Amino acid sequence: MSGTGSDLPDGYPFQPGLEISPRETAELMRTRPDGLLVIDCRERVEWETARIEGTVLIPLGEIQDRIDEIEGQGKPTIAVVCHHGRRSMKAALLLRQLGIEGALSVAGGIDWWSRSVDGSIPRYTKDASGCRVVG
Repeated sequence: MSGTGSDLPDGYPFQPGLEISPRETAELMRTRPDGLLVIDCRERVEWETARIEGTVLIPLGEIQDRIDEIEGQGKPTIAVVCHHGRRSMKAALLLRQLGIEGALSVAGGIDWWSRSVDGSIPRYTKDASGCRVVG
């Protein structure tokens, strides 16, 4: 279920078993929505700037406190997305430590999702003053 990452940029250090590609995630969202929970672990300001329809916002800092909510969804596959893939990897590893063994990080985050799956989702940069759309 973790794919090959073939839709990622050349040289991306895809980690099979820990990551799922954006295209594979989108395909699962389309074909098996009852079997997949996609968690967006970014902050609300980022979520309000750009988001993938059908994801659930649970910022990284809230995951441990909201584990019952995640488990209560009863989805066999959990994928976590962030901006570029770093926070989602941390979130997926945390979920695994909390007993959700198959949690996966969406490789390249919403930035690569925008480039490879849905160009209508804005790309952005984030700094102390907030988010700024760049493309």
